Amino acid sequence: MLYHLASEAFQWYRQAPVSFPVIGSDVLLITRFLMYLSVRAILAILTSFVVTMLVGRRLIRLLHAHHVRDTVKDFGTISATDKRGTPTMGGLIIIASLVVPVLLWCDLTNRFVQIALAATAWFGAIGVVDDHLKVRPYRGRIRGLGEAQKLTLQGLFGLGLGIVYLTPAISPVPPEVAGSFYVPFYKYAVLHDIGWWYLPFIVFVTLLISNSVNLTDGMDGLAIMPANFAVLVYGVIAYAMGNVVYAEYLRYDYLHGSGELLVFCAALFGAGLGFLWYNAYPAEIIMGDTGSMALGGILASLAIMLKQEVLFLIVGGVFVAETLSSFIQQKIGENFLGRRIFYRAPLHHQMEYRGLAETKVVIRLWIIAGLLAMVGLASMKLR
Repeated sequence: MLYHLASEAFQWYRQAPVSFPVIGSDVLLITRFLMYLSVRAILAILTSFVVTMLVGRRLIRLLHAHHVRDTVKDFGTISATDKRGTPTMGGLIIIASLVVPVLLWCDLTNRFVQIALAATAWFGAIGVVDDHLKVRPYRGRIRGLGEAQKLTLQGLFGLGLGIVYLTPAISPVPPEVAGSFYVPFYKYAVLHDIGWWYLPFIVFVTLLISNSVNLTDGMDGLAIMPANFAVLVYGVIAYAMGNVVYAEYLRYDYLHGSGELLVFCAALFGAGLGFLWYNAYPAEIIMGDTGSMALGGILASLAIMLKQEVLFLIVGGVFVAETLSSFIQQKIGENFLGRRIFYRAPLHHQMEYRGLAETKVVIRLWIIAGLLAMVGLASMKLR
């Protein structure tokens, strides 16, 4: 809203029939200042953090009073049972502190921003329903959305995103770019303009990324920082691809308007830092599926919109490793071989089982995520 007010004020001043030498020049300076992407990105980070501080404590008390508390499965580790009774649905803090700065500082007519907001709402809603069912056991049993239900709802969004993305009339990118496949460290498309054959891949990426974040959320502060590192990389790439000069220099396809995602990513980064204020060990609140689903859906939509799906294997390497360890344990080990391959799964519980303290597991995975983010940033130049 503030961005649109600044834009309108700037246009009004330039077209005004009467000039205002002193006040007018100040208005022109301020409005132009607020229209810069870099300025709005900084303001978005600060705004989201402030919103987190304002709503975080109140929401924690509200959720605790209404018995919206975690009911975890026992993984055979001390820390897993320690989470029982901690308020959940903390993803509401992330969503609130993301949406407010986006409404204030983003161009809401931008198609990239609209898709990212749609992903936030859709996956956040899935998480809210799942968390609500989990904290309201039925006949003594913990419910929650089933695996098939989650996959169906996630797949529906992926299908809708793919249709929007591949339909030239409503797509935010040119048709020849939307249907092409790219890999990191290589300048040119590996597959050129395959059209609607790209749709199944979009659905697959949506399912993979959204569930990978969900599986990683199992320790205090574990999921939020790797997500922040990945969001940071995608924000920088969005800015580069939305700038004619940088896109040409780095040999990216120019995506008009994608730079606006920098502001969105900055808002999410600030929201993540604010949430970590309450989620750091020992956590006062956990994000639950409300947060992990929303983060996964946002990361999936960013990767798809920016044509950087494969890059997630690098910048989201922690999420990928967690997902693979869980898949190998359950699908291959228990279901196919009839035995466990790891002592525990996902990966963070395996590390804890081998004797590492929870905080050390979390910080080490943060370090790995940060290093992988640097590799992702390096891929922008090493192409």
